[in-house]
Amino acid sequence: ALYERFNIAEDLPIVVFIGRLVREKGAELLPEAISRFIYDDHKMGFIILGTGDPNLHQIFDNMRKHFPGRFDAALEYNEGLAHQLYAGADFLMMPSLVEPCGLNQMYAMRYGTVPIVRAVGGLRDTVPDIGRENGAGICFDYYSVNEIHHALIRAERLAGNPKELLELQRKNTKVDFSWEQSAEAYEEIYEELMG
Repeated sequence: ALYERFNIAEDLPIVVFIGRLVREKGAELLPEAISRFIYDDHKMGFIILGTGDPNLHQIFDNMRKHFPGRFDAALEYNEGLAHQLYAGADFLMMPSLVEPCGLNQMYAMRYGTVPIVRAVGGLRDTVPDIGRENGAGICFDYYSVNEIHHALIRAERLAGNPKELLELQRKNTKVDFSWEQSAEAYEEIYEELMG
């Protein structure tokens, strides 16, 4: 459905960004990071869904024309389309400058989409890097185009190993972010403190 809706070549894994096009969400880094990745001839497709900074709207419109089959965007708020993207994409990009909690990465994991996140705030708490035990996504530390570029290279490698990617996707659909799980963790802490 995504390949029909967006101008992305069907042989490319898809990386999506869903959210407000503002600095806090890292949207200002995306044009350069995506352009550099495409110019370096890496094999990924990119889709942006969101609204915000009018300058970014213009840049993303130009990128659609400049990178047909590699980049597309829906510069709108569309909850239904957001869930289609969570469900159909291979990776979700969240290069946030700040992220107190973050819900998108949790939605993505439930759908089996692998998050690519900056390890900040709630993203750090909910997405352990795949290089660690119980890894769930690809993490990077610094708010920069270079860090995003290296994270995308890791994602491309993962996409090149369909068996490993599928195992991670299946594992991520079972991650429990429910209040029941959180309540049990708090109960354990309180019991430990009370001796």
